[in-house]
Amino acid sequence: MGSWVSYGLGSLNDNLPTFVAIPDPRGFAPNGPQNWGSAFLPAVHQGTMIRAGKPNPIYDLFPPASAKHVTRESEREGLALLQRLNHDHLSTRAGDSRLDARIASYELAAQLQLSAPEVMDLSGESEATKKLHGLDEKVTEDFGQRCLIAQRLLERGVRFVQVWSGADNGFPRRNWDSHEDLARDHSEMAASMDKPAAALLKDLKSRGMLDDTIVIWTTEFGRMPCSQGSKGRDHNPFAFTSWLAGGGIKGGISYGESDEWSFKAVNPTYCYDLHATVLHQLGIDHRRLTSAITASTVD
Repeated sequence: MGSWVSYGLGSLNDNLPTFVAIPDPRGFAPNGPQNWGSAFLPAVHQGTMIRAGKPNPIYDLFPPASAKHVTRESEREGLALLQRLNHDHLSTRAGDSRLDARIASYELAAQLQLSAPEVMDLSGESEATKKLHGLDEKVTEDFGQRCLIAQRLLERGVRFVQVWSGADNGFPRRNWDSHEDLARDHSEMAASMDKPAAALLKDLKSRGMLDDTIVIWTTEFGRMPCSQGSKGRDHNPFAFTSWLAGGGIKGGISYGESDEWSFKAVNPTYCYDLHATVLHQLGIDHRRLTSAITASTVD
């Protein structure tokens, strides 16, 4: 969805990416960075990964400290040379979106060197704001920090931000994929994100941003209503919950329900419908937002 929003609406600024993904610092969800890839859309519309809370949140943005010979002037000249070589290279390979994306990423990197440190620096936020997001509590500190950074990115014109909760980090699991102990895992995970998610809504509203910002809380599937083994539950692709807030979404209503066993949805709403609704609120007709795919054969 982030790639489609980038493709359909374009960028709001020249200094930050259009689509940003903030993964769980413990690791990636299954499929890793492919989760914010652009699929068949031009590669320039893929998400830019930011590792919130890390000393180096965007890799390779600055030269390593050991490279004492690299100065601001030499780096600027090097980027100019690289840009010229990239464009010369691209001129003989028309239609390769990966090269376009690579060139655009280097050009954006030059702008990010100025803007990214300011966005990631939370020292200017009030203590009340930090406390609201749970930065003063260990259980909520991490997700709260990422929600606050997401808000700051949106405030500065980033179109679409994903904040991930949970990682495919082996055993014992500490994520939402609760095959072993659902009560333990979901209690811990919910405690880590409940307060920060509420704070994000409150903070967006207090800054006058909630009217034109859609917040989507979603997952990829639910859990079965029956146990798996003893305390765990298996995947349930037939029924799960998402919620939306802000951006003109009508609050206080629910749409759809499951059967009496919470096993399958009754009159199901599909992911397609959710996407169409969000695009509609953004002013895009999903029936007209298309991307032409061309193919050719080589003898």
